[in-house]
This record gives sequence, structure tokens and C-alpha cells, in this order.
Amino acid sequence: MIKTIYFAGGCFWCTEAIFLQIRGVSNVCPGYTGGKIKNPAYREICTGRTGHAEAISLNYDTNIISLKDLLFIFFQTHDPTTLNRQGNDIGTQYRSAIFYTSHDQKSVILNVVKELEAIKIFEKPIVTEIQEAGPFYLAEVEHHNFYNLNKNHPYCQALIAPKIEKLTHLFSKKIA
Repeated sequence: MIKTIYFAGGCFWCTEAIFLQIRGVSNVCPGYTGGKIKNPAYREICTGRTGHAEAISLNYDTNIISLKDLLFIFFQTHDPTTLNRQGNDIGTQYRSAIFYTSHDQKSVILNVVKELEAIKIFEKPIVTEIQEAGPFYLAEVEHHNFYNLNKNHPYCQALIAPKIEKLTHLFSKKIA
């Protein structure tokens, strides 16, 4: 069965690059969600005044990958313990957030967070925002598949490539 969920883990270039690698995940798209303005543009998101987070929409096949596995990948490939920041990207638009599309998803998310906190995988508490999905607005075309089309870009080399290496190391069996 195909389901949809939205992840915000800092810059959407990073999050998209991670989940494009995962077997069972399809139709990964960068965009904006969680804010109040309709049809925001990147230049507006960058101000941090729209309330939106840079996020990805992804479809996943529950016969191939579980939401729990996706959540473990999500939490291990960004810092879910820092409020409104991922590395040098600072602002509410870079917050860690999960936007669920069903109450079943919410239950799984809350259980995974509880499990991660119980085993103390992170030194600090998880601050990832968990809320019901609202409107998702696709990012401009130049942001789609950014990493794969721009691997030599300095941002990609400095920030995304190490995340891909970590993904490969920790979740090699989940990579397509």
C-alpha cells in the first residue's frame, strides 16, 4: 500500500537526497509546509516569517519499507535535538518536523520517539515537531533532485555527501 508522509530535517536538499536512496520510497519532492501563507516562494521561506519548513513529501510502499524504518533513517540523518537549526542553516524554516497523514502514522511516530529517548541515542531530548499534515507546496523546479544534479556544489560536498555516507554505513540494506 502506498502512503504519504512529510519530513522536515533542515535544508530540503539534504532530506530529499537521503530519501531518494531508499528502497520502497517513491515520488520524493521538496517543498514547504507547516506555515500560514499560501503558495510561498523560496525567497519568502528564507526570511523565516512564513511559518513554513523546508520539507519533503514522500510516498512509500508499506510492502517494501515500514514507517518505523523511515523514521529511524530520518532521525539518524539529521539532528532532531536542536531547535530551528541544522548546522549553519538557522531559522524556523530549518526545524526538525514530521507532518503525518493518519492517526496510525502519529502513533508510530510517537512510539519511535519514545523508543529513541529510552535508549538515549541522543545526548539531548528530541525536539522534532510532530503535527498533522496541512497543505504542501512544491518548491521551485531548481530545488528538485538538487544533490544528484549538483554533486560538486560546495554545499552538497560539505553537508549532503557526509549524510549520504552515514546513510550508506547505517542503512545499507535499505538503499535501492
